[in-house]
Amino acid sequence: MKKVLVYYPFPLAEQANSGSKLRPHEMYKAFREWSEKKGAETILIAGTSAEREKRFRELVREGKLDNIWFCYMENQTIPLWLTDPGHKPQKPFIDRTVLRYLKERNVPIGVFYRDVYWKFDELYPLKGWKKKVMQTIYRWEERFYERYCDVVFLPSVEMGKYVAIDRPMTDLPPGGKRREVAREERHDSIARGLYVGGINSEDYGLFLLLDALEIVNEHKPTMQLTIVCRKNEYDALSADKKERIRRLGVEVKHISGAELDRLYEQMDFAFIPRLRSEYNDFSVPVKLVEYLSNELPVVATNCLAQKRFIEEDEYGVICEDNPQSMAQAIQIMIDQKEHYRHQIIKTFMEKHSWIARVEKVKRTLAGDET
Repeated sequence: MKKVLVYYPFPLAEQANSGSKLRPHEMYKAFREWSEKKGAETILIAGTSAEREKRFRELVREGKLDNIWFCYMENQTIPLWLTDPGHKPQKPFIDRTVLRYLKERNVPIGVFYRDVYWKFDELYPLKGWKKKVMQTIYRWEERFYERYCDVVFLPSVEMGKYVAIDRPMTDLPPGGKRREVAREERHDSIARGLYVGGINSEDYGLFLLLDALEIVNEHKPTMQLTIVCRKNEYDALSADKKERIRRLGVEVKHISGAELDRLYEQMDFAFIPRLRSEYNDFSVPVKLVEYLSNELPVVATNCLAQKRFIEEDEYGVICEDNPQSMAQAIQIMIDQKEHYRHQIIKTFMEKHSWIARVEKVKRTLAGDET
């Protein structure tokens, strides 16, 4: 039986309440489902460095790491040596031990390299000597992956120019979840748009979206907007901003889980109105694949990675990050939303499910070998 190793140099989060915490769970789940269909076995090594060392020694002793087909690993937003509680490594050399063991046995290794926010002064919170020390450790991590890994997987191809790892790179964006969508039948003529996400930064583009909504509804009610956000972020808004949201007839909800799933079924399309920036140009929001998993076409700004993702299979309408362009995109979406939804139903899960991501990892690391 062929064996695949999934290696996470960190503990899996108990509460997968963000994209970076969700992804390792979804990829491992997809690997298990995929390997079961292929008659293979997926072996997981994860946890603190001490837990990883214990698990690795057990697997070696039992001969379960003999003849590994390929290895998929991920990093986190902090260097792999600092993922233990308190950022104090208990067994700092275990990752090198594991990867060296695999390299000596010619096992192809691919790492998903999550983020490079530490290379952007406006995003990285540390200052002074702490920043210099941490950035040095991040560069060591890049050298580590260059030495031991064969392929680097990235959230988008656009991120590649910021990653200083001299290895082949390919994109592996977030995957979609398969779910039965029971769309709610409606007979009114008002389109329903949805924004789910942060509202505590101009960068997220909520107020750009409100400017566009004002233009769209200037002469007659055309679109109803619903916002789903964290309650503490809404409470922190100024009185003027809250009044504007109320005046525009925007509905605000603080929901998640099954409630949010039901809301998706009531909507016609969704928004990712992020302002363009060097960082936003290469990031792929998890919310994008969540919208598409719920068969919701997307109106999004022309940040490069999300623009390419959406336009490649006609999953929505792209606009510039200004109110007039977004208002025009909303009108196009209202007129053609069924076309875009049909495109999503036709190709999204086939091309962009978590299982599809696993299949890409296998093709990249092991070719057509079965």
